[in-house]
Amino acid sequence: MKNEANLGSESVGKLLFKLSLPAIVAQLINVMYNMVDRMYIGHIPNVGASALTGVGVTMPVIMAISAFAALVSMGGAPRSSIMMGKNDKQHAEQILGNCTILLFALALILTIVFMLYGKSILMLFGASDTTIGFAWDYMRIYTLGTLFVQISLGLNAFITSQGYAKTSMMTVLIGACCNIILDPIFIFGMFGMPKMEVAGAAWATILSQAVSSIWVLKFLFSEKSFLRIKPKYFKLSARVVLPCLALGLSPFIMQFTESVISVCFNTSLLKYGGDIAVGAMTILTSVMQFSMLPLQGLTQGAQPIISFNYGAGNADRVKKAFKLLLVSCLVYSTALWAIAIFLPQVFIGIFTNDAQLMVFSEKAMRVYMAVSLMFGAQIACQQTFIALGNAKASIFLALLRKVLLLIPLIFVLPMFMSDQTMAVFMAEPIADFIAVSVTVTMFTISFRKLINKMNQPIKEQLDPAC
Repeated sequence: MKNEANLGSESVGKLLFKLSLPAIVAQLINVMYNMVDRMYIGHIPNVGASALTGVGVTMPVIMAISAFAALVSMGGAPRSSIMMGKNDKQHAEQILGNCTILLFALALILTIVFMLYGKSILMLFGASDTTIGFAWDYMRIYTLGTLFVQISLGLNAFITSQGYAKTSMMTVLIGACCNIILDPIFIFGMFGMPKMEVAGAAWATILSQAVSSIWVLKFLFSEKSFLRIKPKYFKLSARVVLPCLALGLSPFIMQFTESVISVCFNTSLLKYGGDIAVGAMTILTSVMQFSMLPLQGLTQGAQPIISFNYGAGNADRVKKAFKLLLVSCLVYSTALWAIAIFLPQVFIGIFTNDAQLMVFSEKAMRVYMAVSLMFGAQIACQQTFIALGNAKASIFLALLRKVLLLIPLIFVLPMFMSDQTMAVFMAEPIADFIAVSVTVTMFTISFRKLINKMNQPIKEQLDPAC
């Protein structure tokens, strides 16, 4: 196997650093897509605060689109890594080909749905009469780039899963650089371009995603990639697709329910705190993205190591990779928690200069991110379940935090607290504490059992019922 990293023999610590660092950089850069948009939008003269809130309302839709990319890629990429560990390149390339055509099909369906019903969905998701204009200006254009989002996000995971971490990083680096350059040109009207404000931010984003998707496709069709996209594998096979979708269901639930949760937060906050509370949530969501995506970068770096060596039957390397992943995730999440609690203005000042919104957001952030230091353990354990092909456990954990805990708490807590607005924000730390406790306990019990199953036939390992 010729790739940037020897997944089966190179030092686990060195491998994790080599694969995770570019992935972390890529995830941090990826945050820039929406963060840069919001930074510029929040500073549009006279309408910045309302425009920022409006764009914030579009986030559930954007997260839903990204969730479908995760459904395909986060199930397909680990399976292709495990197949490479079994020296079954043909099956690995069949997975890549089937996932490619599936992403194209999903992009077409999502584009049609959101173009037809997008404005109604935004109103349902918490847009007000004041913000709907800004929200739809952004969303109607962003929807046109759904194909680019599916390809750049969905197929980039297959580059990472092979060990080509630097190439994967370049995918998002190229896109982010394009976005940073195009945003001020389109938003404020520079170099002869008309002033498009919120719509300009959307155009900048989808054009940048288009460049990223071209980069991904060019690499995966080339001889530089160990696994190549081959048209002969475009014919969908239930034997190939269904196990990928079963394994990808957990990250899909995690991301799609973020969309549902955003709706719950926005509607509740609009009810109790008005547009300023929804605006604060937009800022907090951005900070949480900053928190989560580097952690996802760490797990992306660990996933090829864990999956490949699981497929190869090397239990020691799987254990070492997980331990390093857990420590790294906890160190990062604790550091970010400290900044959010003690220096919240560091983050908030990036997005707004509105004094009222800044004061409200500082208070909300200290509540919302109160136990985020523990989240490193949650994501390390949950993503390792996915890397090991354990779909059942990862799906349960994804449902537990979001659906079973967080959503009910958003609506129940305001019934019992005098400060109903802050009660909505309080739902996040309570749900996080319970979910992390359950996840760590469950993983501790299950990990040894999963390791012992490594030498079983690959079909049994990947059975969603396992």
